[in-house]
Amino acid sequence: MASEPVISHIFHPPTGTWQFVVADPTTKSAVIIDPVLDFDPAKATISTPTADALLSLVREQGYKIEKLIETHAHADHLTAASYLQTRLAEQQQSRPDVCIGRRINQVQETFAPRYGIPRDEFQGVFDHLFEDDEVFRVGSIEAKAIHLPGHTPDQMGYVIGGNVFCGDSLFNADVGSARCDFPGGSALDLYASVRKILSLPENFKIWTGHDYPPGGEGRTSPLPCQTVREQKERNKHLRDGVAKDEFVEWRKERDAGLGEPRLLHYSLQVNVRGGRFPRVSDAGDRMLHVPIKFEGQPWLARSTRMGQAIPL
Repeated sequence: MASEPVISHIFHPPTGTWQFVVADPTTKSAVIIDPVLDFDPAKATISTPTADALLSLVREQGYKIEKLIETHAHADHLTAASYLQTRLAEQQQSRPDVCIGRRINQVQETFAPRYGIPRDEFQGVFDHLFEDDEVFRVGSIEAKAIHLPGHTPDQMGYVIGGNVFCGDSLFNADVGSARCDFPGGSALDLYASVRKILSLPENFKIWTGHDYPPGGEGRTSPLPCQTVREQKERNKHLRDGVAKDEFVEWRKERDAGLGEPRLLHYSLQVNVRGGRFPRVSDAGDRMLHVPIKFEGQPWLARSTRMGQAIPL
């Protein structure tokens, strides 16, 4: 029985996202973790070259994808899970499940009202919701879903063989940690989640959800993973010896100065729908909502119906 998977890692430079195809070399069963849909916000255009490259890899290796797995509802890229599910159903004659942690319900209930998403467009869109510490298999390889809150409340990690796919819980040692200022996020929770990851055997590999190479005199190429030992010794924010209170205070101060992710509003509206898009409008378009912010005092608009001044 195979104990270690074959891992293909594909980087998406526009969003700094790592995508993973994790396969049992014996059975050829596989899962895809955190696939990306290409989106150009300037043109409001969706395209699929990144997802199509995943399909090509799967076809060339003879894999059968059993699950499309999300670590959380991402705020910095659009998931390709729904697109891949449709294409894989055609390519391999079976439909993989789209999976995420069970706390996606909390995230959906938070953001659906903000964006005016009808309940029937987000309820039941995921085929399987992982419970904490739920055991599943990738072919003959045992895997486990673990809850890693902090960055977001729904954040999950997936232990597969001697590997953990931790999403945005922990970045490479020279990058550190992810922000915790999204609704339901918590620097205190993130500290505990990272300690959970770093309690794994020291030879385990930690595969991160993003990478932002520091550049300059530091690393310039994206790195998909480091060992638990490397992270414990060198992580700039959460290495061994960093006190909980010290990290929490620093993380909160850092987050207070961060701007919104570039694709925040687009990403959340698609990702809480499991990668699906809004239904077609009467005009024949699919519409996403972007809230408008005003700097300074907003002006007044004149109502043409009643001639009454209404603040925008």
